[in-house]
This record gives sequence, structure tokens and C-alpha cells, in this order.
Amino acid sequence: MESQQPPERARCRVRVSDRPIDPGALVREVGSPPSGAIALFLGTVRDHSPGRQGITHLEYEAYETHVITRIEEIVQEAAARWPVNGVVVEHRVGRVELTEASVVVAVACAHRAEAFEAARYLIDELKSRAPIWKKEVWPEGEAWSPGS
Repeated sequence: MESQQPPERARCRVRVSDRPIDPGALVREVGSPPSGAIALFLGTVRDHSPGRQGITHLEYEAYETHVITRIEEIVQEAAARWPVNGVVVEHRVGRVELTEASVVVAVACAHRAEAFEAARYLIDELKSRAPIWKKEVWPEGEAWSPGS
């Protein structure tokens, strides 16, 4: 599922999908002549979490329409705080393998400080406020995780 409701001055897009994320395509999408900086954050699947080793993959679940609305709110907040020229946020649902990106945030601004700050805000708020559930799977079992 995807939305395309940009703030007044920025091009923005949010997607929640079971398809792999192409970070290069996101960088190309947010890039623009007035943008001198693009900050890119990739959250990837690792083989451990606090107290657990040997994770083989993650499974994400979300009520996509609600998640997109929540992430759009966060994007609007970031666009109001920093002079962003473009923002793309994509999050996976379904099975995500080790080293694959589960979430990507790309932010284009005229200057690097604003791009870094906006990207940090977006991923931190998304992790805190977007209702996305993560199940860790390992050879001996599985468990829902609060995220980290």
C-alpha cells in the first residue's frame, strides 16, 4: 500500500509493502537540483537481539492503512521542522531475511545537517509511534519483539 500526500514544499511518499526495498531508487526519487544532501537510513535484519542469538529472519505485521497514516503524520512533522525537499519512507511487512532492509528513510535537503536531523527524527518517531509488529524467528522457536 502506498500514499503520495506531499507537504506543501516537499515531495513525500510512504509505502508499506512485502516487496524488497531498493535504497538506490529511493535516493534517486528524493534527489533534486536544490538538494545538496541526501541522508539515507537503512534498518537491516541482524542475527541477534538482546538476549537472543541465531535469528534466521524476521516477520513483520502491520495494519497498512493505519501505519501509513501514522508515518505520514511523522513526515508532516519533519517537513514542518526542517526544510526538506523530498522524503521517502518504506517499511517491509512479511518475511525479511538477514541483511535485507526492513525500513528505509531517505531525506533530501539543501544542507547535510537538516537532512541528518530530519532522517533521525523520522526513524526514531516511526519506531516509537508506528504500529508495526516484529516477530523474531530462530531455529528453536519464535517470539514477538518490542523492537530495537
